[in-house]
Amino acid sequence: MIRKSLIILSVALLFITVGAVGCDTLSPPSSASEVRSQVSGIFNQQNTGIWVNGEGEVSVVPDIAVLSLGVEVQASSVAEAQSYAATAMTAVVNELENFGVAEKDIKTSQFSISPVRRWSEKDGREILIGYRVNNKVIAKVRDIDNTGAIIDAAARAGGDYIVINSIGFTVDEPSEYYEEARELAMADAKAKAEQLAKLGGVKLGKPIYINESGAYIPVVRDFYEEAAIAAPAAPTTPISAGEMEIRLSVQVVYGIE
Repeated sequence: MIRKSLIILSVALLFITVGAVGCDTLSPPSSASEVRSQVSGIFNQQNTGIWVNGEGEVSVVPDIAVLSLGVEVQASSVAEAQSYAATAMTAVVNELENFGVAEKDIKTSQFSISPVRRWSEKDGREILIGYRVNNKVIAKVRDIDNTGAIIDAAARAGGDYIVINSIGFTVDEPSEYYEEARELAMADAKAKAEQLAKLGGVKLGKPIYINESGAYIPVVRDFYEEAAIAAPAAPTTPISAGEMEIRLSVQVVYGIE
């Protein structure tokens, strides 16, 4: 406690001396917290180095398709709407499993029962006309070549109740791509730092701080409106996964020698 008081007193005397010798722009600190704040500012001004951001991007071919699909049923009663929805959804899930989609890769994403009302000019108010049931799942298709056939089979199974919201593509094991993107990001950061050091007429030192951020795999999506029943003789829905980019960024601080 005595040592802390001596430090505060010494710093306070330093500021008083500077104010007396130079000009009156600096005033003595009024509290210990103000002293710590001013001392922290002095040390922060002494930070040196070259700060850069590096970006790494790797193009990959997706190996997984992610389907968002389900059924939507409207009927005059809750029991009726729920019964139709359950029957249709069971048929859709059975088709997914028939194509080898594992149970663990089928996850319910939405289930709701809501009243449906319509404005009546005659009554001058909203009247209840029925109930709507929504049941949707997210299905992960690991055999990506089956994606189009699965969409067609689900549309047939769900009939007029089918809803296909979207399809996305991603990769199942991104670790190796992250490693490649990380190498590219660090190389990018070093190239920028070397150029800055050359322009500044200084010698680039070793990294003294490294932070990784922005590592992500975008899920490429195509939106689908409500699908109609597919005719038995219709060709398979064409699906193309294309390519996607895995991006990663780093922040690196290099010392100056």
